[in-house]
Amino acid sequence: MHYLCKRMKRILAFTAMLVLLASSCHRESRKLDSDLPVDTIPMMVMQIQKCSKLYTAEYHLHKIVTHKDQMRLKGTILAQKFDITLPVGNRRIAIPMDATLKAYIDFNGFSEKNIRRRGEKIEVTLPDPKVELTSSRINHQEIKKQLSILRKNFSDEEMTNYEKQGRAAILNEIPNLGIIEMARESAANTLIPMICQLGYKEEDITITFRKKYTSDDFPILLDTKSFGK
Repeated sequence: MHYLCKRMKRILAFTAMLVLLASSCHRESRKLDSDLPVDTIPMMVMQIQKCSKLYTAEYHLHKIVTHKDQMRLKGTILAQKFDITLPVGNRRIAIPMDATLKAYIDFNGFSEKNIRRRGEKIEVTLPDPKVELTSSRINHQEIKKQLSILRKNFSDEEMTNYEKQGRAAILNEIPNLGIIEMARESAANTLIPMICQLGYKEEDITITFRKKYTSDDFPILLDTKSFGK
């Protein structure tokens, strides 16, 4: 009987040791699993794609288009060309024009190629920004004209051409507006909180464009459909 009791104690002690060992291995396994890096990139891509067409900057511009012309007589006499200003007066016009420019980023083609992860660091390369002319109008009540009594008034065709000149002047000013950097900062303010929710620290997140754009790049960044309105 005494021998059986000793044997039972040994069996119980060995069983308890196996239970403790199994419990320790289970805890260690769970710890190792929690240390494994989670692939958050697909989820990040899906969340960013939901932004679709993200408007990031807006400018309201006021431009005054001016024009001055004189009546001239041109021709050729005896093989000699002549160009004479006729004393019938000048025509002057000043056309106030208001326009709204908006920059946006289209995330429809965004993919994992736009994301680079290095350990805890994450870099998001934005698609190229686009700039569109959302509205433009002439303030007809504030148009200033100066016409000689012998000169005709400006025609509708001429007014349309002057409006096109105003749009072209606005287009030329875009590189000086800082609209691209504003677009990047606005996109960062939208995306960084979203990425932080996936477990990244704000200081480990970089939002950038694929390059530093120059004035030579702006023709390809323009939404030409909007400028053709």
